[in-house]
Amino acid sequence: ASWGLMMSLTPSRGCLLDLPWEDILVPHILCHLPLQQLLSLQRVSKSFQSLIQLYLANMRCFDSSQIGPAIPRTAFINLLKDNEVLQQLALQNCSDWLTDRELLPVIGQNHHLHQIQLKGCAQLSRHALVAISLSCPNLRRLSLAHCEWVDSLSLRSLADHCKALEAVDLTACRQLKDEAICYLVQKCSRLKSLSLAVNANVGDVAVEEIAKCCPELEHLDLTGCLRVKNDSIRVLAEYCPKLRSLKVKHCHNVAESSLSILRSRGVELDVEPPLQRALVLLQDVVGFAPFINLQI
Repeated sequence: ASWGLMMSLTPSRGCLLDLPWEDILVPHILCHLPLQQLLSLQRVSKSFQSLIQLYLANMRCFDSSQIGPAIPRTAFINLLKDNEVLQQLALQNCSDWLTDRELLPVIGQNHHLHQIQLKGCAQLSRHALVAISLSCPNLRRLSLAHCEWVDSLSLRSLADHCKALEAVDLTACRQLKDEAICYLVQKCSRLKSLSLAVNANVGDVAVEEIAKCCPELEHLDLTGCLRVKNDSIRVLAEYCPKLRSLKVKHCHNVAESSLSILRSRGVELDVEPPLQRALVLLQDVVGFAPFINLQI
């Protein structure tokens, strides 16, 4: 409906473009249209092109997924070249071409970013994380999932400069070990959500330090962290009263003896209680569904 209204109010009618651009069109009308349609609107006239350029320069949130399955490199550069007020940046569809060369100028001129999503951006380097730490002091949420270029030195830089962090996703950042995680949580004690999933180098030392340094922690993902054992889960239960969810699937050294205390507090766990798990396995093996339903 909004798009139809926009297209009906062409420059020839002298209506839409007569409205104040910065006070009305940019903050109250264009913000309700998909980014891909706004880019198409540039082709209507030179006036519309100028209007959209003004909108792009004042855009607070950029999500590459709004443009399509893959945004071209040149389009990304042109879209954000004049923007210095971004608050949220999501680049999950740019992994095929996004490098430091494209990202660093955007990070360097946007000091108000508080949320950055770089999941799967495998062609970046540690310099990207250092640039983020130096340019974004108010950063609160950061996803680096499947970014294997993240190392302990760049993570230390993040911890030293972005102490307001509340959510960090380090899934499959395989270079990181306990020492790097400990440094992060010691500096960033406001963390509420942390993912260390699929990291074989993370063990009890890191989990215990997380528990002792992050009393506000609500969500922790340890999926596939094979070195995590019962002792650190007990420490987590003792020091993190606000914990709401814990993922420990495929953590073979974590047993119900340490999870039961969290389960009794209503913490959401991705591992079923032993009895329920046994009954489900029995159903899979013998197909004895009526018995299973009665017991559960």
